[in-house]
Amino acid sequence: MDGYGKKTWLIPDTYLNSISKNGNVSHEAICVVNTGDVDAEIKLTLYFEDRECRTDFSSFCGAKRTHHIRLDKIRNAEGQGIPKDVPYAILLESNVPVVVQYSRLDTSAAEMALMTTIAYSVD
Repeated sequence: MDGYGKKTWLIPDTYLNSISKNGNVSHEAICVVNTGDVDAEIKLTLYFEDRECRTDFSSFCGAKRTHHIRLDKIRNAEGQGIPKDVPYAILLESNVPVVVQYSRLDTSAAEMALMTTIAYSVD
């Protein structure tokens, strides 16, 4: 079966906050669902306002599975993570169609904020 979704997705407003309060960790997640019969190989490109883009992050979502890419935990081949306290955007590219949702939990204040949205799919 061909999977639902698109191969290319954009998330223009991402921000990994370094401040966490009340025992909860501020974090972002890209939630991927792969309804097809082929594993999804996922490439992330990060765009910044004041520095060169980064193309050194990747992930994987098995066939007929979901995968939550925690952006505070992902590492490149050199063990580097995504910089905190810097606005950026993400281009997600997959070898097969997937559906992508983005979520952010901001615990930098006593009143936590959670937001989620479906990413922008590119035809």
